[in-house]
Amino acid sequence: MEHLHLVSLMLGALVGVTLGLTGAGGAIVAVPLLVFGLHLTMADAAPIALFAVSLSAASGAIIAWRAGKVRYRAAGLIAVTGVLASPAGLFIAQRISNGWLILAFALVMAYVAFRMFRQTLAKHGSSEGVPRTIPCEVNSSTGRLRWTSPCAGSLALSGISAGFLSGLLGVGGGFIIVPAVRKATDLQMDSIVATSLGVIALVSAAGVVSATFMGEMNWPIALSFTSGAVAAMFLASAIAHRLSGKGLQRAFAILAGLASAGMLVKAIMSIA
Repeated sequence: MEHLHLVSLMLGALVGVTLGLTGAGGAIVAVPLLVFGLHLTMADAAPIALFAVSLSAASGAIIAWRAGKVRYRAAGLIAVTGVLASPAGLFIAQRISNGWLILAFALVMAYVAFRMFRQTLAKHGSSEGVPRTIPCEVNSSTGRLRWTSPCAGSLALSGISAGFLSGLLGVGGGFIIVPAVRKATDLQMDSIVATSLGVIALVSAAGVVSATFMGEMNWPIALSFTSGAVAAMFLASAIAHRLSGKGLQRAFAILAGLASAGMLVKAIMSIA
């Protein structure tokens, strides 16, 4: 048992390094590590990944909130809809075979890897000058978002999608929230990321609570895994500014792509 906790701590540290260097991808990395490293099922790995991501995202969100970058009204709306949808995803996850859950995760992971790698190849500012409809515009006089029905609807839909996938696959949902908020608003990117961190922390926490009430949380492994993740995240964050942002993003995309291929093979073997 002591060996199991040591391995869990080391695997969590790998997740923390990823979070600290790239600022994203925690759950996307955590779930494969738990599945392959500790031989957990998807249903068992997902809540543990959510617990680690929730604490890590909350730490980042608190720092960003103190700097005034979190749009708390937008974060609140997305989080509420996400929290309501998260138990539904978790409920379904407990009733789907492990092979099909791994397949779904592998496809989501492949999509994230492809999109992130493509972003590293895009030229900065290549999309500037392209007109687009923005449901949630910032009021120049107040600095706040103008709330309209299309605005609320766009943000709520992103929350529902992120919350459902959070409960189903144990992903934080940042890969949904960040592009959705970016498309729906004209906020600066640092504010979008900060707001996303707040949402991820709340939605992931809801998944953890739901898993606990359903008796699906392995707390001994979760605590050791998360301890390693949080400690390594802060250590990696201290040196992240010295490294190339695009280089780190590209490395993470390649890592995610390889992991998705491994998950896909495992899913095919489980289903066949």
